[in-house]
Amino acid sequence: MDLFGHHADQQLQQQAPLAERLRPRSLDEFIGQDAILGPGRLLRRAIAADRLGSLILHGPPGTGKTTLARIIANTTRCHFSSLNAVLAGIKDLRAEVEQAQERLGRHGLRTLLFIDEVHRFNTSQQDALLPWVENGTVTLIGATTENPFFEVNKALVSRSRLFRLQSLDQAALHQVLDRALSDHTHGYGERSIQLEADARQHLVEVAAGDARSLLNAFELAVETTDADASGAIQITLAVAEESIQQQAVLYDKQGDAHFDTISAFIKSIRGSDPDAALFWLARMVEAGEDPRFIFRRLLISAGEDIGLADPQGIVVVEACAAAFDRIGLPEGLYPLVQATLYLAGASKSNSALGFFDAVKQLRQEKAQQIPKHLRDANRDGSAFGDGVGYRYPHAYADHWVAQQYLPNALQGQVFYQPGALGWEGERRQQLLTHRAAQLAAAVEWESQQGEPLSSGPDDPAVERWLQRQLALEEGRLVRLQQRFWNSIALQRYHNVLVMGSRSLLWALPALSGTPEGGVTLQLDSSTDIERIKAQLQVLDPLQQPALLEAPAHAVEGLGGQRFELLIGRNLLQGANQQDLEEWAEQLETLLYGGAEIHLMSSQPNAGPAALMDSDQSALIEAEQRWLAERQTLERLQKLLTAADWSVTQEQWTDQVSLQVDSGLITRWFSKQAIYRQVMEEQLGDQAITALKESYQKRIGTKLRQTISHQHLVARR
Repeated sequence: MDLFGHHADQQLQQQAPLAERLRPRSLDEFIGQDAILGPGRLLRRAIAADRLGSLILHGPPGTGKTTLARIIANTTRCHFSSLNAVLAGIKDLRAEVEQAQERLGRHGLRTLLFIDEVHRFNTSQQDALLPWVENGTVTLIGATTENPFFEVNKALVSRSRLFRLQSLDQAALHQVLDRALSDHTHGYGERSIQLEADARQHLVEVAAGDARSLLNAFELAVETTDADASGAIQITLAVAEESIQQQAVLYDKQGDAHFDTISAFIKSIRGSDPDAALFWLARMVEAGEDPRFIFRRLLISAGEDIGLADPQGIVVVEACAAAFDRIGLPEGLYPLVQATLYLAGASKSNSALGFFDAVKQLRQEKAQQIPKHLRDANRDGSAFGDGVGYRYPHAYADHWVAQQYLPNALQGQVFYQPGALGWEGERRQQLLTHRAAQLAAAVEWESQQGEPLSSGPDDPAVERWLQRQLALEEGRLVRLQQRFWNSIALQRYHNVLVMGSRSLLWALPALSGTPEGGVTLQLDSSTDIERIKAQLQVLDPLQQPALLEAPAHAVEGLGGQRFELLIGRNLLQGANQQDLEEWAEQLETLLYGGAEIHLMSSQPNAGPAALMDSDQSALIEAEQRWLAERQTLERLQKLLTAADWSVTQEQWTDQVSLQVDSGLITRWFSKQAIYRQVMEEQLGDQAITALKESYQKRIGTKLRQTISHQHLVARR
């Protein structure tokens, strides 16, 4: 029976495990992975539009890779075929390609080929698939638990978009349990089940982000527990503990975790952080890493990072390695810990017992997410941000810099307590000082946005289009845009909302930097929308931003979509207090947690009358009042601060030269000009007409105007 058959036998379906029965059947049922599948993201739009290119999904077990492939199978108008790389060979692959060629030739029907565990294909099998992906005979959807940059043919990777699925957080796992309890068709909605709060929490914590593991444990708990006298099944903490006893340490000695963990271990030693070094050592030992491999890396570290600063480093490690060979496990752990502590800045002492505190912490906290700047960046480069942001200690004074080495959940945890005597006693105060500095640095790391979850081939046509759009803009505005965006960290999957701009200029960096996310432009003029639509015609529809005509203080029409980044230039200028408050209140429904707001205001310090050195004092005073009323960032800053946003603001000025010509006069003094309308409303048309005549006499001259800029940044 085909993996994705739509006519599975009903009895077999009922007998299937709970995790299989509860598989989501549509994107609306899919739980988690909002960073790549949320409303407005490229992957969701591509699935909905049935315009998928080749893609590879990778991530830990139980995160939804196969489920997502099934959802694609249910929505695509292409023929959907599937293979499991564990069972299939060249013959099976050749048969699928021949059938795909026949469908394409006879009926013009494209084929999506799903390959589960694609990393299990050997090099020759992957090479055999490549030409058919390249010429479009099949569109590949691969699923793998391994890093595709390491396990999949580089040519296949370069022709595919890559999406990293993350372990589900606890909120998502609670949603999975709620669905299991409430679903009458596929779950236990028709049975009376009482799941105690501490039992629920234990199941969620020990599942460690794996929905399949969670549902298997919950099913075991339900099916092995007898109902009480009232007919209810009571799932207590004791029952839950029996059903899912221990979380597996996430570690594969041939995959990412192996290289990332040894990378974090060596970087922690290099950074003189014994606490982090013990934690990563505990992770490797608990996962079954060969201690001889660790000793080899310690010997390298002794030569590379300690060297002649302490010539005894390599001697100590070599002696400890020899001692380990003589003693063996488990007692051989002591010389391994001693060598680690020595190289990280500690000497032989009973503080080696801190290693067992690290093991205890590893088991209790179940915090296994390696900070992205500590991961090994040698194999997949910058595609997923691995290694990005790592500060090389040798580049700093005293060969040390405050940065985060432990996982976020363990910041401030102490495993190593240095003694007061001897070599480590002399360094005790320095270690305490380092720990205090690292706690302060942790705040900086936590404020950074998430990590890249996707990668894909660059599109030269899009890059050329972006450069052409920049060339159409005034050089001064381009420089202003670049300064504004310089402090904004974009991720490829981000959803970006651009408000208050009348051109594409302020959205161009987002269009370039979020190829797997989405950009929405909110405009208040249908004329602007039609003009921008014309500029977008050459782009593929999936690459175009969404255009929304609506007032800046309204969010109707966004369809519940949320954003990681809100950009606004001259937003809500002149708005009344009620509109500002309404806009600030709606941010909760617009933005994800951890989102950023970047607002820019550019405004002249003087109006046309003041620039002309006019003697019309009433007109100059009216200009100043009008300009002051248009300044809304100060009021928005107060509203955002009151709503618990962290707000900072940068201000600067620049000088521009204005050529007095018919265009400038039309911009300021035509019947449609906002400036003229406001001034006439306050002073009548006589003063403004006189000022216009003065400008007409000055055609051909130049004026110097000072522009004040403000850049407001709000974070949570």
